[in-house]
Amino acid sequence: PWMGRLHPDTLPRDEDGRTEWWGGRQHFSHSSATYRRYAAAITEDLAARYGSHPALTMWHINNEYCTYDWGDEAAATFRRWLGDKYGTLDALNTAWGTAFWSQGYGSWDEILPPRHAHYLKNPMQVLDFKRYTSDMLLECYVAERDIVRRHTPHIPVTTNFMPMWVGQDAWRWADEEDLVSVDMYPDPRDPLGAQNGALIQDMTRSQARGAWMLMEQAAGPVNWRGVNHPKPRGLNRLWSLQAVARGADAVCYFQWRQSRQGAEKFHSGMVGHAGEEGRTFQEVKRIGAELASISAEVTGSHGRPTEADIAILHEWNAWWAGAQDGRLSSEVDYPQVVRAWHRALWEAHLTTDFAHPEHDLSAYKLVVVPQLYLLTDAAIDNLLSYVRGGGTLVCGFLTGVADEDDRVRTGGMDARLREVFGIRTLHEWWPLDAGESVECDGFRGTLWSEELEAGDAEQVVPYKGGELDGLPAVLRKGRAWYVSTLPEPPALRDLLADVAAGAGVRPVLDGLPAQVEAVRRGDLLFVFNHGRETVTVKVPGTHRDLLTGEQVTGSVELERYGAAVFAS
Repeated sequence: PWMGRLHPDTLPRDEDGRTEWWGGRQHFSHSSATYRRYAAAITEDLAARYGSHPALTMWHINNEYCTYDWGDEAAATFRRWLGDKYGTLDALNTAWGTAFWSQGYGSWDEILPPRHAHYLKNPMQVLDFKRYTSDMLLECYVAERDIVRRHTPHIPVTTNFMPMWVGQDAWRWADEEDLVSVDMYPDPRDPLGAQNGALIQDMTRSQARGAWMLMEQAAGPVNWRGVNHPKPRGLNRLWSLQAVARGADAVCYFQWRQSRQGAEKFHSGMVGHAGEEGRTFQEVKRIGAELASISAEVTGSHGRPTEADIAILHEWNAWWAGAQDGRLSSEVDYPQVVRAWHRALWEAHLTTDFAHPEHDLSAYKLVVVPQLYLLTDAAIDNLLSYVRGGGTLVCGFLTGVADEDDRVRTGGMDARLREVFGIRTLHEWWPLDAGESVECDGFRGTLWSEELEAGDAEQVVPYKGGELDGLPAVLRKGRAWYVSTLPEPPALRDLLADVAAGAGVRPVLDGLPAQVEAVRRGDLLFVFNHGRETVTVKVPGTHRDLLTGEQVTGSVELERYGAAVFAS
């Protein structure tokens, strides 16, 4: 409290101008010069005092950066950020489309953060404010990182991401970290908990471009869901090993000893309220022993990074722009669309990376774009180059609609993309209501549909009945596929499995049961049973299970939440 009491300018304000007071956590303004000065001084003292400590292995800066600020100091730094980006007010007014509703700015001092307004806010003002906020938080991290690096240049530095958090462009942040780390809290009652965990792991590995760190997970229940369930016996171990399979070189927890007071006293710890003899701590000890037993194999000569032949494209600017007020459908939720496409590939037993749309994609046999409403010209050129180079591309609906200034491209989709997919005309978007679906030949589509006229594309799946009867729901031109709705899960799984097979991508093991996951990390094969019943999994050849030391030939039996790690 002392900081906010002595220096009220360090407290953030919400978009209605209300101060966010102390009493919770993270009551700081990222744009406050006073806050930054104190943060630097404290970091300097900590680095000087502990930099030579023999137990120091890594610096962890802050925790889950996620604060916004709409206050006056934030307004001033927002203007400076905009000045650096646009240079002139004319350029800003053009990019923001301020001729609409007579919003033209004649002075930099007229510009404010997108505070509470009578009606819809300027979409570009909101989009740039999200970009600015991510950059301001990154500045805070970099300032403290540089201090500890000066004292201990040999010690790595990280901060922990929250997975799929809307306020932080993790692609930009990852380049500033020595080791990318993340927090992972899938719901143990969620039937898709394992898939949600795999998504987080795949995304973090891709941001790290190699090994990463699971900074936080729960040993048992969390405290922030409506109902907070513990993890059944074996699930903690299973999900920890899953993280290792998908590239983690460290598996940690929040927290060591469960708090007895405070807002998170019911958030589990390694040592829970039951004490050292409690089931949770006994399971954590077993996990630690098993990880120690396989560590040399995982991180040594056998432990090459987890590799994938498929990339899912994901980008924060597309998320931010596509989630604005005034869009065609509030039912279309970008993270849920990404999860649906990742789920389809996961259920097809295919391992995936994530990639930024401007990254080099040439190493991938298949690139999947669930939805990227906003695409830069550079990103579009990159996709075209990928297809021309022989890659297979599958795009979902609402992709390439707007440019980096959220300006809708003529034709509802960039003309170059329409050409690569063989689409003559995108006549109209037909969003679907909650619970509504559209009939296609062989499956039902949800969330969205489009009135497309094919040019030189092959119609793969037509719509059936209604306004879109006979028009293409799925079409392709050579190696480029376009899916204008969200197929129900089994249909999307089968579609992507077929496209992947055509691109030369197959599962690590054939004939896997639905609840079994197989992932290859370097020369090691990880096999997991996410189901509640014992299963037998065919594993050709003879292998040594690193967890048991036993030789396995032909098949392995995995109990509920069972795991095996095979070395050839």
